[in-house]
Amino acid sequence: MKAIIYCRVSTEKEEQSSSLKRQKQELIELANQTNIEIVDIIEEKYSGYEFDREGILKMLDYFSSQQANCLLIQDETRLGRGNTKIALLHQLNKLQISIFTLSHNGELQLSESDSMVLQIVSIVEEYQRKIHNAKIKRGMKKAIENGYNPSDNLSNRRQASGRERIEFPIKEVVRLKKNNLTFAEIANTLNGMGYTISKATVHRRYKEHLLLEYNEKNDIE
Repeated sequence: MKAIIYCRVSTEKEEQSSSLKRQKQELIELANQTNIEIVDIIEEKYSGYEFDREGILKMLDYFSSQQANCLLIQDETRLGRGNTKIALLHQLNKLQISIFTLSHNGELQLSESDSMVLQIVSIVEEYQRKIHNAKIKRGMKKAIENGYNPSDNLSNRRQASGRERIEFPIKEVVRLKKNNLTFAEIANTLNGMGYTISKATVHRRYKEHLLLEYNEKNDIE
């Protein structure tokens, strides 16, 4: 496993600085004991209720680009407090990141209440996705009934002049999308693999791929 060590305290007080050093040292020892490779050590002095933290965003970039697949923290409150903690736990779960804590001396064991909230969030997100997909499918069906052929636009796009078409593995995009990554996260992952690609381009190519699959399944010329 490749891990990010994340340490956080909320103030600049001297005793908090000592806590930061202690977290770091103990987490390094935990990594050594479990033969986990340390990719980076991130230290922050921020309130746990703040989501827009440079260290947290840096940590998520490592995970989105698949440079690391494990997080080492003192306990789940180091990630954040309240809704911020739940949001980050949900995001890490979507990225399939293993979390190890000092407080559990191993893999994180969520409380019953936190587990329940995360389940509810996942269910709501899944139904939102189903509703969105149903609306797209309904709109496409109506457009085709009215004579619209989406493959015409794709054919024209291939012949269009302008910037060279960027090549990247669309199968990897599809795989990551099935793992519930956002298009921004997928773009970051591809960038980490050496492809210079934007979120908008990933989104557009993914839609093209879905349309082509739809045409093939329905034998649309």
